Amino acid sequence: MPIKLPKNIPAYKELKGKGVFIMNEDRAKTQEIRPLRIGIFNLMPTKEVTETQLFRMIGSSPLQIEPVLIRTSSYTPKNTSAQHLDDFYTTFDEVKKEGLDGLIITGAPVETLPFEKVAYWEELVELMNWADKHVSSTLFLCWGAQAGLYNFYGIPKHDLKEKTFGIFPHNHTQCQKLLRGLDDEFFVPHSRHTEIRKEDIEKHSELDILAESKSAGIYMVANKSRSQVFATGHPEYDRETLAKEYFRDKNRGLDIQVPENYFPNNDDTQTPILSWRANAEMFYRNWVNLVYQETPYDLKESL
Repeated sequence: MPIKLPKNIPAYKELKGKGVFIMNEDRAKTQEIRPLRIGIFNLMPTKEVTETQLFRMIGSSPLQIEPVLIRTSSYTPKNTSAQHLDDFYTTFDEVKKEGLDGLIITGAPVETLPFEKVAYWEELVELMNWADKHVSSTLFLCWGAQAGLYNFYGIPKHDLKEKTFGIFPHNHTQCQKLLRGLDDEFFVPHSRHTEIRKEDIEKHSELDILAESKSAGIYMVANKSRSQVFATGHPEYDRETLAKEYFRDKNRGLDIQVPENYFPNNDDTQTPILSWRANAEMFYRNWVNLVYQETPYDLKESL
C-alpha cells in the first residue's frame, strides 16, 4: 500500500520518480481503509530533505500511511519558508484533537546545548509526555533519542572528544520484532558530538539495549512494550546527506574529518557507498507494523 501525500508537497514528485508508491489524497478517500496516522515532529533545519527521507522510509511499508507533519509553536525555524510550514505543517494543539497512531521525533542541531536551554524544550516535553499516553509507539532519532531518554529516565548525554561521523557497523544484542530481517551486522549513519552511555542505560531495568556498535556505541534502546524506541543514528539518511554536511564544513574551513566507511578509500572525490538502505527500510517497516498491531482502529479510543 502507498503513502498518502498532497500532490503539491515537494517530496511527492521526487519520491514518485524514484518508484516509491504514492497516493494522492483524492484517491485515498475512495479506499475503504483507515490509513495509519504517523506524526513527524520535524526539528531538522533542512525540513524538506528530512520529509522526503522519512516519507521514503515509512512509505516502504505495505500499509497505507498518512504522515502528519508537526511544527513547533514556540520557535520559528530559520531555514524553511513560512509558506511551506503553513501549507504542510500543523501544530501539536491540532494533533491532540485528531490523535496519532505513531510518532517520529527527529534529531536537531542543538545537541551541545543543555536540554533545558533549547528554545522549544517545554513544548517538546509536552508532546513526548502526551505521546507516551496516547500514541502506540514513538520513534526518537539522534538528538531526539537523547532528549527522550533524558525526559523519561533522566539519562544524560555526554560530550565526545571527536565527532562520531560516518557509517558504522552494528550488531543485534537481542533478536526481536523491531530488528527482524536485518543482517547480523548492519550499517547506520551517525553524525553527532554527544553520546549516551551503556552504563547509564543499564541502570534502568525497564529499558532494553537492542543494538550497538564497537565504534559508535549504543545505537538502539527501547522500553519493554516498544512504545518508546530510541535510535541514536540516522537510518533515514540518503546517500549524499553526510557528504553535504562534510563539504559544508570543509568549505567553511572547519576541522572536519572524512566520514568513516563512507567514501571509497576515504577519497572524497568519489561517490559515497550506500550500504545501509535495505536494513533501514526493513527497520522502518518493522516499526510501522508494530504500530499497526498495537493501535486501536478508532483513534478516539486513544485520546
